[in-house]
Amino acid sequence: MLDVSVIEDADAAAASLDPIRARLLAELAAGPASATMLAARVGLPRQKVNYHLRALEKHGLVELSGERRKGNVTERLMRATAASYVISPTALAAVQPDPARFRDQLSARWLLSVAARLVRDVGTLITGADRARRPVATFALDGEVRFASAAERAAFVEELALGVSALIARYHDPDAESGRPHRVVVALHPTVKAAPDALVVAAAKDREVKDREAGEREHQEREHQEHEHQEREHQEREPEEIERTS
Repeated sequence: MLDVSVIEDADAAAASLDPIRARLLAELAAGPASATMLAARVGLPRQKVNYHLRALEKHGLVELSGERRKGNVTERLMRATAASYVISPTALAAVQPDPARFRDQLSARWLLSVAARLVRDVGTLITGADRARRPVATFALDGEVRFASAAERAAFVEELALGVSALIARYHDPDAESGRPHRVVVALHPTVKAAPDALVVAAAKDREVKDREAGEREHQEREHQEHEHQEREHQEREPEEIERTS
């Protein structure tokens, strides 16, 4: 199982964002399970779970982990293909962010656009590297700094920009025909405070309840449609039965 997988296809992204399928993905990321096991966990009929699993498998989000005999039935054990997923801006096609449309180093929205391009490009590199079974040469540095004042923050930004620009000028070789360009991204933003554990647990429970309710509504709707279909068939057969008896 991969630690992170990139979703580049719009249909696969839609499948992963479905509340019920997202819940199934989370369960299968924790370990292999059968449709029967998942049905008991999420409170849905096994047939309904199988339907969602087939959709997830079609888009490469889950895969067969193994099979086991249970009485006269062979159960398929499924697992998630990754522990977590990232949806690439590529899935948004024409409306994906493009930092080339405008450039403002002090704009949070431009930073978001640059970050989206980073996700897209690295996702594309990972996809290609997986197919070629080769590693990707990347580097990332993550840290946190607390500024005593806005003035110190501004001074830090100025020194950082000068230092990185000097390094780029030192190592950049435009005449190296066999060389390969690398993109350098440096970002700085305020740290987002983590939500308290109690809020995280409450939000997870709320999502679970909503997922179960959505599944129950869908099941009831399907039963209602099947009942109406049976009623129509019965009404269509009645005239024929009357003619035969007469």
